[in-house]
Amino acid sequence: MAAAVNEITSATTWNQRVTLIRKIPEEFGKAQHQSIYAAVADAVYVPNLTPDFAYIHWRDEYELPKVQAAYERACVLTNEFTDVGLDALARMIQAEPITLRIFRLLLGFTAQEFAASTAITGERLNAKPLAASTVKTMENGGACKSQSVAEVAAAVIDQAMRGVLFTGGVGEVRSKLDKPDTVSGWDTVRKYATDGVPFPVFLHQRHYGGAFRQLLDATSGKRGDLLEQAVEDLFTAGGIRFVRTGPSTQGKIAKKFGLTVKPAPDFVVHDANGVVKALLECKQVNDGGTARDKAGRFGSLRAEAMRLGGVPVFAILAGLGWRRTADALGPVVRDTDGRVFTVQTLAEMMTVEPFPGLRDKRKKPLATG
Repeated sequence: MAAAVNEITSATTWNQRVTLIRKIPEEFGKAQHQSIYAAVADAVYVPNLTPDFAYIHWRDEYELPKVQAAYERACVLTNEFTDVGLDALARMIQAEPITLRIFRLLLGFTAQEFAASTAITGERLNAKPLAASTVKTMENGGACKSQSVAEVAAAVIDQAMRGVLFTGGVGEVRSKLDKPDTVSGWDTVRKYATDGVPFPVFLHQRHYGGAFRQLLDATSGKRGDLLEQAVEDLFTAGGIRFVRTGPSTQGKIAKKFGLTVKPAPDFVVHDANGVVKALLECKQVNDGGTARDKAGRFGSLRAEAMRLGGVPVFAILAGLGWRRTADALGPVVRDTDGRVFTVQTLAEMMTVEPFPGLRDKRKKPLATG
């Protein structure tokens, strides 16, 4: 087994590597398959899985000056959080809606969670609840549309801080207000506003809140799109004919190319006659268990590829979850015959069949180093 892994690792071209990986079922018994595919994955592909956790996509609304400006206005308008009665909160929110962000953050709610909470107070006040988009608009400087909007929002803050908005949690749960700055309601808010937040308490909040957690959640779409956009750019530059699927085009693409696998793969590569030449899927996963669950997708694509006459399946992977080789990356290597690429090796994919024959000859060769 070691010799086979070494031969695959030492392959001088990707096409040669694919040929060697395709021989594994012939040269090794089924009981050895998991071990050898895992060994190949660990030796050839894991080194190219670069961590993506050190970077985030940023949004202007998360910049400190915006929060600081809203905080300073909230502090002034409430006389350092002493004038926090229901009516005072409503007047402040209607006059300066950006302050809503400060009180939402005090409660530990996302914009969606705050909006959902207004359904409770809105019912009690016989007023309409707020949409999450309304909450975000107000926090970003948009006008408060009516007094009732301010009253519903103020009621959420008031009732939550008094511990009467949500009661009777099921099981071993804690209220989100049971945190250092709100554990004693407005008393601890005032204390922290006056004395500052001790650094250990700040780090403790990051511990359970997660470093950049809400920003990461808010930009998850951008992270997921990163791989697909890189593939699209590569194909476009190389003159490769392809379609990139999306939620609104799944059915249309499946019908056009006669696909039965659902959902359709992220990319369908075809020739000038519309004949499918390759299927390609992108997966970015940072958790090993999730990677294991996602690996099965490539088995489905392989079955579809065989039904279409044996077209190749390609995997573009990112994230530390794929370092789990035995039941995650190994099976992907198996189901793609080793056609697994990362951001680092993506340009090299263009040297693998069928891409050389599909390239627009007028395009300049792409660097693979």
